[in-house]
Amino acid sequence: MDPSVAIALGLLLCISCLLHISSWRTGFGRGKLPPGPIPLPIIGNILQVDLKNIPESLCMIAKKYGPVFTLKLGVERVVVLHGYQAVKEALIDHGDKFADRAQKLTFNLVNQGSGIIVSNGETWKQIRRFSLMTLRNFGMGKKSIEERVQEEARHLVEELKKTKGLPCDPTFTLGCAPCNVICSVIFQKHFEYKDQKFIFLMKILNENIKIISSPWFQVYNSFPSLARYLPGSHHKAIKNMHSLRKFILEEVKEHQTTLDPSNPQDFIDCFLIKMEQEKQQPQSEFPIDNLVRTAVDLFAAGTETTSTTLRYGLLLLLKHPEITGKMHEEIDRVIGRNRSPCMEDRNKMPYTNAVIHEIQRYIDLVPTSVPHAVSEDVQFRQYLIPKGTTIIPLLSSVLYDEEEFPNPHKFDPGHFLDESGKFKKSDYFMPFSAGKRICVGESLARMELFLFFTTILQNFTLKSLIDPKDIDTSPIYSGFTKIPSFYELCFLPYKNM
Repeated sequence: MDPSVAIALGLLLCISCLLHISSWRTGFGRGKLPPGPIPLPIIGNILQVDLKNIPESLCMIAKKYGPVFTLKLGVERVVVLHGYQAVKEALIDHGDKFADRAQKLTFNLVNQGSGIIVSNGETWKQIRRFSLMTLRNFGMGKKSIEERVQEEARHLVEELKKTKGLPCDPTFTLGCAPCNVICSVIFQKHFEYKDQKFIFLMKILNENIKIISSPWFQVYNSFPSLARYLPGSHHKAIKNMHSLRKFILEEVKEHQTTLDPSNPQDFIDCFLIKMEQEKQQPQSEFPIDNLVRTAVDLFAAGTETTSTTLRYGLLLLLKHPEITGKMHEEIDRVIGRNRSPCMEDRNKMPYTNAVIHEIQRYIDLVPTSVPHAVSEDVQFRQYLIPKGTTIIPLLSSVLYDEEEFPNPHKFDPGHFLDESGKFKKSDYFMPFSAGKRICVGESLARMELFLFFTTILQNFTLKSLIDPKDIDTSPIYSGFTKIPSFYELCFLPYKNM
């Protein structure tokens, strides 16, 4: 290349960078966007974020720029909320304005703004309202769904007994239990744990949660115009989601042939009835495509979050046998061995309740939540956040607040117990997020975690293959979700002393 051309290109790049930095600083000076580190051209601040541990990186940046700051991740400008006050002020106090969902590349390629997780506007409002009402009608938070969870807990115990106390990886089995619960609600089916279709579904769900939590996935989301054409595991995740959609569509078609409008049996039946009621409305939010995508959302979210919490929770209980022993004592005293645990027991079991809350706090499963967006130009504190800006509520900064949870990096059920040993609630407990977009299945997930953990410990002693002090509970990924490292354990028949 001609030296003069190279010099000219170099000068052009330098001028471009200076203008970029100047405009960035000027933007802050007008008080429109919150402060933040100066981004590089094209890649933004992506080099300042550890993609293997995004929440920790964001907490470090917050120490310099405060509880509300701006990053540019690739082509996208993002406002991060750090700490309870900022998260509460946005998601709860100004909930309507912060209730939109950021349109991420991979979500859009699969759901195209439909379903319940990534939809916005009238679509989201109607689908969420309908889903909540339908789930409640089918017993979410009530005795009827409790009985389904209890039945599945018994299936889980029988499956764990088949290990005969030998070392096993609990990933698949712990995934089957919550998956069957959500299957019973969506299309009234129970799968045997050896069913090949069920095994395939669990495989793609496990695969996807690892992919979307990997560092490279975060890079792809930052460069949506390029990600479509670049090779990578995100293509596998999209293919898996299409397989899941195909499975749900088959269930929908089967339901269409057996539907009795006077006696709906599950979520799909109710949606089909709603479709028929609105078939003359051209702008209806209830086409069959939205049914499939909503069912996929409920199915995937209702399985993976609970199963990962169970798997991570057992690892923590292996690490802390003294805590597991106290749970055994409380289970023996309150429930005994002759009946299944029930939700009425929870109020009589403050220690076990505290342990389960501490598991959820400590693992910080979805540290950056599912990204939000502002639905209009928003005056937030002294800043003006433009419509459509992606918002990251950093749930890690709430769950690990040092004033609310002293020594937050220590696994300690005492964080949820008062001085007299009674269970203590906390407004900072936000593993399900907060505000308008709080998890639709929160009450079901809470029920499952209590009944599955207590039923497992009612029947088994957990035995680690290594010394508990050598167990590493740090996640292998800390991106969209935190994934625990691989481990094996032994489920030994429990014999109370």
